[in-house]
Amino acid sequence: MIIQDFEPRHIEEAMGIALSTYNYERKFTQALPEISSIPILKQLSENGLGVAAFESEKMVGFLCSVEPFENAFRSTDVRGVFSPMGANGAVMENHGKIYAALYQASAKKWVKAGALTHSICLYDHDEEAKQQLFRYGFGMRCMDAIRPMEPIDCASCDGYEFLELPKEDFAYVYPLHLALHEHYCQSPFFMNRGSDTLEVFLDFAERNHGRFFVAKKDGELCAYMEVSDEGETFVASGGVYRHITGAYCLPEHRGRGAYQNLLNFVINTLKAEGYTILGVDFESINPAGSGFWLKYFNAYTNSVVRRIDERILQRFPEGRYYLKNTYFRLFSRRI
Repeated sequence: MIIQDFEPRHIEEAMGIALSTYNYERKFTQALPEISSIPILKQLSENGLGVAAFESEKMVGFLCSVEPFENAFRSTDVRGVFSPMGANGAVMENHGKIYAALYQASAKKWVKAGALTHSICLYDHDEEAKQQLFRYGFGMRCMDAIRPMEPIDCASCDGYEFLELPKEDFAYVYPLHLALHEHYCQSPFFMNRGSDTLEVFLDFAERNHGRFFVAKKDGELCAYMEVSDEGETFVASGGVYRHITGAYCLPEHRGRGAYQNLLNFVINTLKAEGYTILGVDFESINPAGSGFWLKYFNAYTNSVVRRIDERILQRFPEGRYYLKNTYFRLFSRRI
């Protein structure tokens, strides 16, 4: 097997592999739409961070990533890289072996660029690639899931009111948003992201064309779902698609059917507007959340992540430069 730098001339072969792996996942998840191209490959072919594997001059796999970014996934103070859906793939024969060689070559580039958190988006049913990366120190972090815009089967619950908030009432969701971030800090989550200010919360919702659907009990908000135009994969967009980008239910209202009925309210509202597909992304380390979403949605990606020992950057002058600037920028933002 020969490993080469991924270049624009490799896009066509990589596209064939990427589409083949995507269509294999579609066999298990019928809500995934048919696609004919993966536009992100052109962009990723130009940053010098990707690699491709060849046998007998034929491409058998590739692994690309976005450029390193600060404050990786809002849960660390280091730089990270991410290989999104469609930015990696391998033929079926020697599948795990190919991923092992691809990651070894890519990881060298990523660490030299100062990236200490490595994340790769794999398809849910790509067990061989997942097992290989688990052996290399990765763990699962988050998932994307999808479902047709059809109601779920659940009993009605008395005493709850379900509605969509007008824009001028979005601020009423903010206390639940703070409770969600407090939940992030609890075991087994331990994701100390910090909470947004009310202004940042409202600005983010506006920029993402967010809509808030809520459940009320005795006039008080007890649960919400935020829905936006798109998610974080190349299928999570389009005229018939909508994506759940935020969700939380107060613990004392769980197990009463309120959240299932809120989901049905969202589905029925969006279906009446002509939308046919609903998606969500969530952390696999959230026991309550992942249990709910996997009950009513079909997962189609598993993103795995590995944190590198930052002391290794002592061997890479370029990495030390990036790390120094990372902490400088983070410290500057805190002042």
